[in-house]
Amino acid sequence: VQLQASGGGLVQAGGSQRLSCALSGRTFSNYAMGWFRQAPGKEREFVSAISRSGGSTDYASSVKGRFTISRDNAKNTVYLQMNSLKPEDTAVYYCGAGSAIYDVRRKPNYWGQGTQVTVSS
Repeated sequence: VQLQASGGGLVQAGGSQRLSCALSGRTFSNYAMGWFRQAPGKEREFVSAISRSGGSTDYASSVKGRFTISRDNAKNTVYLQMNSLKPEDTAVYYCGAGSAIYDVRRKPNYWGQGTQVTVSS
């Protein structure tokens, strides 16, 4: 399984950004997907996850109501729409894949390479 994340960049506080993560090498719809982030000097933390069908989602309390996870199984891609961004959202964002949503939330089996999101104040 290979995961390729993209869409990071520099954005002003209050702005929006959409991250994408494409899975290759296996059947995308067989995997629950998740997003994590790691800020400088901090541990990697869970952000959001979505089930294989897309019918169930989960969010960290810090992003609930601002971020939306979605997936397009025809395009083998999971998205993270980030709105109302704050400077504290600045981090490297990683996508992950696993067998079920709750497994992904704890520890994905596969990781992407990460994409930097920087929110300026």
